[in-house]
Amino acid sequence: MKVKKVKRVTIKPNLWDSLYIPAILSGLKVTFGHLFKKHITLEYPDEKWFPPPGHRGAIRLNRDEQGRERCVACEMCATACPADAISMQGGAAPWDDREKYPVWFKIDMLRCILCGMCQEACPEDAIELTEIYDFADYSRESLIWDKERLLKNYDLTKDGNYYKRQLEENKKR
Repeated sequence: MKVKKVKRVTIKPNLWDSLYIPAILSGLKVTFGHLFKKHITLEYPDEKWFPPPGHRGAIRLNRDEQGRERCVACEMCATACPADAISMQGGAAPWDDREKYPVWFKIDMLRCILCGMCQEACPEDAIELTEIYDFADYSRESLIWDKERLLKNYDLTKDGNYYKRQLEENKKR
């Protein structure tokens, strides 16, 4: 097989291109274009971002009509969780309308990826993702949420106005 010789083509920039003036001017055009646009930065924590419907935030355990936890300890949420963040132990329910209830229920929010698989897997609609997005804390232990903390999230978010209510409370101060 014969090797083909290729003629090398070189492009020599002219003086205008070698000074990089067109590149600098196009960069400044983009910069000045953004400089005069309206900024959407929020002054957090004084101003809160209101999540849109369907936002997947912190997890809650829902209550039924009598105020009891809706969970029947079927463990489908723990099975569906890809991060293995949910653990529970079921026991005999003290109520006549169900066989089991969770004796203890824990979610490790450090492992949770807020994917919503637990919500989709639950046949009783007992677990749900809320609009709460700012649940940072100073210790790891406080981000392992037990049943009481998850039911507290239900009480805080049952009306869907978690951040609007906080904004009104801050205005009163």
